[in-house]
Amino acid sequence: MSDLLYSEEEEALRSAVRDLLADHCDAPGVIARTESDAPHDLAAWKALTDGMGLAGLLVPEAQGGQGATHREVAVVLEELGRAVAPVPYLTSAVVATEALLETGDEGLLAELAAGRRIGALAVALNVAAGSAYKVVRHEGGALHGELTGVADAAVADVLLVPADDGGLYAVDAADATVAPQVSFDLTRPLATVTLDGAPGRLLGDAEPAVRRALRAGAGLLASEQLGVADWVLTDTVRYLKERKQFNRAVGGFQALKHRLAQLWLEVVNLRAAARNAADALSTGTDVDVAVAVAQAYAAPVAVHAAEEALQLHAGIGMTWEHPIHLYLKRAKSDSIAYGTAGVHREALAELVDLQAP
Repeated sequence: MSDLLYSEEEEALRSAVRDLLADHCDAPGVIARTESDAPHDLAAWKALTDGMGLAGLLVPEAQGGQGATHREVAVVLEELGRAVAPVPYLTSAVVATEALLETGDEGLLAELAAGRRIGALAVALNVAAGSAYKVVRHEGGALHGELTGVADAAVADVLLVPADDGGLYAVDAADATVAPQVSFDLTRPLATVTLDGAPGRLLGDAEPAVRRALRAGAGLLASEQLGVADWVLTDTVRYLKERKQFNRAVGGFQALKHRLAQLWLEVVNLRAAARNAADALSTGTDVDVAVAVAQAYAAPVAVHAAEEALQLHAGIGMTWEHPIHLYLKRAKSDSIAYGTAGVHREALAELVDLQAP
């Protein structure tokens, strides 16, 4: 059985990423970006890719990447979740990259690994692996159609588009019309992609590539949700130690201690599930079960932790200036990304042959 504890190398990676994000993604800066027309932090993205080479962790060294595993990617996503960093790491360095690893397009894969281009799989964010997804029409060598709910499409350089002929096509974002949608999570904006005769280069079969990409996205999303839950719990404990009522620290009240203890237990369990999913993806052992377990558990825990944090911060938690709302919105948005907890519970029941009552 694999050791799910963090290795020294993973802890060193965590420290480096956390330091970088402290410089680039402080809470006031992220909030300010959500109020602008450019929510993505491309300076932070450049530091993560050019400075640290993190966009290519899943790509073999022979193809221009770092040759790491999903465990290292999970550590990066934990820290990105802790900072609610507005960067397209999950969508480009994980989902789009996994799709390209399946199709074997080494040229485009190397560009994504180096951070020279940002990729986005043109499938709605709420679609789970194995579920039906919308495709566009391929006619006369060009692509026609509209796809909605595509995460980070606004900042992508290349779109990976599934078509009705069963193929997955690479489309330059400049050849598509990308219109922002109203997004609940302002740090991971959605967009509508419209193709009107856009040229596309065939990469390979769409079905296995999309399935692989969405499965990896769901499994590693649990690590991002862990980062969100861990940050809100840590910050809430800190705040309750500082805030006083009746000349006592609020955190000393027994009722609040019980709520915090329950949250801590949930977060610890979430860490185990997320680590198991990342390890399964890296080893290829019981991947479907591990991913289903992680997502069935991660979404409710992250949402509960953020909701409790909002309440326990009292009035200050309701202000726009405090970052709690960013974490609650990310947790809520993540709870439907790559399939809801209910969808993953149903998948898990089928995988382990557990019949419904």
